[in-house]
Amino acid sequence: MEDVRTFLHFGVLFSSVLFTTGAAGEDYFPEAMDVQWVSNNFKTILTWGPEPTNYTYTVEFSRVGKDRQRNPHCIRSSRTECDLTNELRNLQETYSADILSEPLPGVTSDLVEFPYTRAERFSPYKHTKIGGPAFKIVQSEDKTKMTLHIQDPLTPLYKDDQLLTIRDIFKNDLKYRVVYNKAGSTGKKEKMSDLRNVELTNLDKGQSYCFMVAAYIPSRSAQKRLGDWSRAQCSPREGKTIFEEFSFGVISGAIGIMLAIFIILITLTVVCCKRCCCKKTKTVDKDNLQMSPV
Repeated sequence: MEDVRTFLHFGVLFSSVLFTTGAAGEDYFPEAMDVQWVSNNFKTILTWGPEPTNYTYTVEFSRVGKDRQRNPHCIRSSRTECDLTNELRNLQETYSADILSEPLPGVTSDLVEFPYTRAERFSPYKHTKIGGPAFKIVQSEDKTKMTLHIQDPLTPLYKDDQLLTIRDIFKNDLKYRVVYNKAGSTGKKEKMSDLRNVELTNLDKGQSYCFMVAAYIPSRSAQKRLGDWSRAQCSPREGKTIFEEFSFGVISGAIGIMLAIFIILITLTVVCCKRCCCKKTKTVDKDNLQMSPV
């Protein structure tokens, strides 16, 4: 009888272990990994991985020290990114965010707290990346001064139904760094400007100059002050010689064609002259024959 009780006791314990293991397996949700803020010109997206299979992700965010909130598009979702651009409206505040691993919609779980991964703290004003601005080169009449008309990059944020530029947000904290050099030269010069119209003087007349521009935010940390560089643009060059304008091969080809035409013209002239001389000789001979006595 004692053996039977012992056997039943171990059987109950074994079943309990199996049940517990099975329940834990059903409620196992992998934590999010590689959590990153991707923010360009204040367009801010939180990304992570891996792709979920039998579970979902929910994003919770808040200003540091404030109540947590949820984006309705990022609750029990199978996506691995969440656009928080419109939620992070207080741009100079610092935010925190958690990515929770939760059951599929409609599925219950015995877990009291779901696994989560916390993102690094993020401040749009301090951390968003500023893209390279577009600009236009305008040259003065005397060719010794150029002005760069820089276009402040747009953001996806609105105020009074108008898209805001980075200048609307940074105001006097926004500067532009300009680097330039003569076309074909490696020596570079630099100028910092508070304005978006940058005037460059004392340039060599008639020379072509190449320019690149980047936004500069001095209040940021050293790693975040400089934005992306723009695409390089070069001004036109005035008063080029034929040897600067065209390659040696093109010039040689043109000279060869001109020589060929010159030779053909001389040849045609010589042939025409010979024919004319022959005609005159024949005419003179005929006249002499008619004048000779019979």
